[in-house]
Amino acid sequence: MPTKEEVLEKLKNGVIQYDEDACKEGANEAIAIGMDGNEAIFEGLVAGMEEVGRLFEAQEYFVPEILMCADALYAGLDILKPHCKQMDLGVKGAVVIGTVEGDVHDIGKNLVKMMFDVAGFTVYDLGRDVPLDQFVEEQLRTDSELVCLSAMMTTSMIGMPKVIEKIKARNPNVMIMIGGAPTSKELADKWGADGYAEDASNALKEAIKMVSFLKNLRAEKEAEKKG
Repeated sequence: MPTKEEVLEKLKNGVIQYDEDACKEGANEAIAIGMDGNEAIFEGLVAGMEEVGRLFEAQEYFVPEILMCADALYAGLDILKPHCKQMDLGVKGAVVIGTVEGDVHDIGKNLVKMMFDVAGFTVYDLGRDVPLDQFVEEQLRTDSELVCLSAMMTTSMIGMPKVIEKIKARNPNVMIMIGGAPTSKELADKWGADGYAEDASNALKEAIKMVSFLKNLRAEKEAEKKG
């Protein structure tokens, strides 16, 4: 039987080398040795995809490789997902997520969505190439605490400040997080977003902080009304 470390290494490398068979094999081995599904996903598959993101930024990988890596990731994910326990992180919330207009890259967005699913958030996924106004409408329709905007290209990223402004104008209490290769904490601050996600794990941590903050704020307001 392989060790846990060997299985994680196989899952991680399977994604990096866009080897679907290795990812399937690693996923089945993880189940066979009784490994936690979340651990196999996040420390194996997602760790591989984060490395792929670095290779993409270093211009060693390009969009075709990224898409093949994503196929390998999903091959492992399909096997592992039924074995995932929902994490109880003490915070539940609703989130609207999508890749902004003009951008069809959704790998990073899908990883973040998966993190939210496993953490027990309610996720409204708008998909990719989402018209800017749709984020505003969906937030109002669902009363979600959080809106996540993703962009992989500088040309599509320029739509983000417009969405942030529109959402904040309609509902100033909503938290907004941006992410994707061309984005940065500096841009998030400049555009008035509440958070920036460097990667999928970081997105979940940021989201939990923001939703906790919002819930505390609401509780204080309720207490004031009663007081």
